[in-house]
Amino acid sequence: MKLYKKLEEVLKKEQNHVTDEGELKKWVIISKAQNYDPGLIAALLADGELKEKFFISVEGALIFNQSLFVQFLEQKNYLNDSYTEYSNKVGLNIDGKFLNQRNEISLVWPYKDCILEGGQSKEEDTREEVFFNQVLAQDEINQLLEQKVLTNGKRYTSKGEKALDQFNRNNKGDITDNLVIKGNNLLALHSIKKEFGGRVKLIYIDPPFNTGKDEFKYNDSFNHSTWLTFMKNRLEVAKTLLNKDGVIVVHVGNEEAAYVQVLLDEIFKRENFLNHITMTTNAPSGFKATSAKIFSTANHLYIYSRETGADCLNKLYLEKDFDKNYKYYLLNPDEKFSKWKFTTSIEVVAENEGFSNVSLFKKEFSAAAIFEKLKIFSELNKERVFRTAAIGGGALKKRKSTVDKSNKQKGIVLQHPDEDVEGFYILNGEQIVFWSNTYKDVDGKMVPTTALTDVWTDIGFTGIANEGNVTLKNGKKPEKLLKRIIELTTNKNDDIVLDYHSGSGTTAAVAHKMGRQYICIEQLDYGTNDDVVRLKNVIDGEKTGISSLINWEGGGEFVYLELKKYNQSFIEQIENAKNTKALISIWEEMKKKSFLNYNVDLKKQEAYIDELKALPLPHQKHHLIVLLDKNQLYVNLSSLNDKDFQISESEKTTTRAFYQLKSN
Repeated sequence: MKLYKKLEEVLKKEQNHVTDEGELKKWVIISKAQNYDPGLIAALLADGELKEKFFISVEGALIFNQSLFVQFLEQKNYLNDSYTEYSNKVGLNIDGKFLNQRNEISLVWPYKDCILEGGQSKEEDTREEVFFNQVLAQDEINQLLEQKVLTNGKRYTSKGEKALDQFNRNNKGDITDNLVIKGNNLLALHSIKKEFGGRVKLIYIDPPFNTGKDEFKYNDSFNHSTWLTFMKNRLEVAKTLLNKDGVIVVHVGNEEAAYVQVLLDEIFKRENFLNHITMTTNAPSGFKATSAKIFSTANHLYIYSRETGADCLNKLYLEKDFDKNYKYYLLNPDEKFSKWKFTTSIEVVAENEGFSNVSLFKKEFSAAAIFEKLKIFSELNKERVFRTAAIGGGALKKRKSTVDKSNKQKGIVLQHPDEDVEGFYILNGEQIVFWSNTYKDVDGKMVPTTALTDVWTDIGFTGIANEGNVTLKNGKKPEKLLKRIIELTTNKNDDIVLDYHSGSGTTAAVAHKMGRQYICIEQLDYGTNDDVVRLKNVIDGEKTGISSLINWEGGGEFVYLELKKYNQSFIEQIENAKNTKALISIWEEMKKKSFLNYNVDLKKQEAYIDELKALPLPHQKHHLIVLLDKNQLYVNLSSLNDKDFQISESEKTTTRAFYQLKSN
């Protein structure tokens, strides 16, 4: 029995608590609670469920949680939906403290204290969602977030598609298969929480940016609040999936960037902030560029660790062009460093080209041509071409005496006594840095590099429409971007990557090619352009994206699963209905097979069916959706053996295998 029904049942046993119309006298009960009425407290203590909810045990004594009890009575109103406390009370608070009582920055919005189901199934859908209050609707939330029955299990390999018979597991019993899960991402995250809790190394999400034009079309009256609630609900459960060195990377646009950082500070803690990456996505060209006062090209990556001090990120380098500051050339590298002699690279190149001096060389060739010649020369002589760089910080403090000496002995190479850094030489008070020092392995090639910074301008977002041989109308991300993020945060064969806004499957495709285990979740239907199609192409060895960079030849496999729908299937039918006749047909099926809200009176619904037919089609759809019990959108694991849900034997087998349940 739901908590509020249980409370109502207990309270109505006292005649003084009930009006002549049979309704509770809430003001009487609240007054009794505020005065710790012995009779009221005794009645609550007599029921085990109410005792557990409204009393706190302190060293063996039970303390009546008066404020929670009063809040429950004030807010619930015994309605079918459970809205935010902020719609009834003025004053925003976190953890029970009002903002003026807290010495910190807090992000607060209407419905923050709620769970948003978020059941959109098509990009163009506009949904009015139920918000379940976390205090007042705990029963509904527990049922909503219960693990779900799994259906339509398939395994895709290079040999094609076959029915799923079992999952691959390691010696610890952990699933090692790549997973593609179709269904509501909040419910899917809660369904995989037990199996993958504490195991995921990287979570990358590219959620709807909430531009007003993208796929986030929920609750127009509270769009911003809805978006924040939508994000918060998912981020909270996502955090539990990360391992101790785990990292989350949230990809957003300018619209919600500032709010996302504060939200992540709250959920992952400010001290676990690792970096904020700014990226350029496209060049200012075309009509949009000429019409905008400041053309927007920025996207943002916010990177947080799960735990403070975790060793989360790998050192990455980017290929760079020749740096003309590397202008010196070591003449006698085989001598001891104290006897080194040097000249400029351009002098050597001019001489090699047959010129007696640099001036004549510069008159003969353009600056661009000279740059190319120096570049080639430095590539061939990278162990002898160098520059000098200022020494600062701890390095200077450690070697100050030698630096001071070097400033006095111009032209002589020195090394600090007992130097413990290999190759640290000092010339004219600065460190010698050879061009060869910049060479690192990037995608299997030794190339000159520079360290990765927090501004990324080198990854193009144009020309990627056909990556993976699928297209996505809005928001497709380059495979090179995901390659960098995965390299930055994970290691091959050891780590799991999760993306619960999978879209066209870029994250999964790149993780597959790079040898990482992955889980991708998507609830929108992209048809021929979805992640399954893309991953089948990857297995077949498609050559777009990063394939040529890593010599991708194909192979591998993944498992496909769906959350088993129940009322959600009726919602999708209602949303797709073209006319009233179709809706009435759906209503007839709903009466036979769906789970309706507990207080729906079928006789009254039938009595007013003509009035329903007279409404505009959108209003008809809204009315039928409201009648459905939102806790039965998908089939809960606890209903696995319930005949009402018509669960097939193959669905039972897949579900039991995933959750490691024994057959009854």
